[in-house]
Amino acid sequence: MKITTRRKFLKTTALASVVAAPVFASDENKAKELFVHHVYFYLKNPGNEADKAKLIEGLNILSKVPEIKMVHIGIPASTNRSVIERGYAVSWLLFFDNLEEEEIYQKHPIHLKFIEDYSHLWEKVIVYDSIGPKRS
Repeated sequence: MKITTRRKFLKTTALASVVAAPVFASDENKAKELFVHHVYFYLKNPGNEADKAKLIEGLNILSKVPEIKMVHIGIPASTNRSVIERGYAVSWLLFFDNLEEEEIYQKHPIHLKFIEDYSHLWEKVIVYDSIGPKRS
C-alpha cells in the first residue's frame, strides 16, 4: 500500500467520484461498488503531539493491509466555517473495491493488532462508511 501525495489524492478522489457507479464483473455478473471508510480519531490527550505522532505511526503500519486500494491520513485543515468539525486529531480515509474487502480489512491481523496497540490513545472514534449511489 502506497501513501499518496495531496495532489495525487485529490486527482484520484475526483476520478473516484466519477466512477463510483457500479461496475459489473464480467465473470460473475455481480455489481461492484467503491466502498469508502472514513474514520475520525479523537485523542484522550487532544493537545499531545507525541500521542498524535504515535497514532499516525500506527496508521502507517495499518495501511499495509492489502485490501486497501488507497489511503489518506489527515489532520484538521486550517479552514474555519460553522459547518466544519475540527475537534478530531487524525482522520483515516480508506477506499476499497467493495464491502467484502472492507470486511476482510476489519478482521485482518494487522487491523486487530493496530487496535490492540494504539486504542489507548483515543477517547472516541467516529466512522462514516459510504458507497456510491446506484445508477442506471
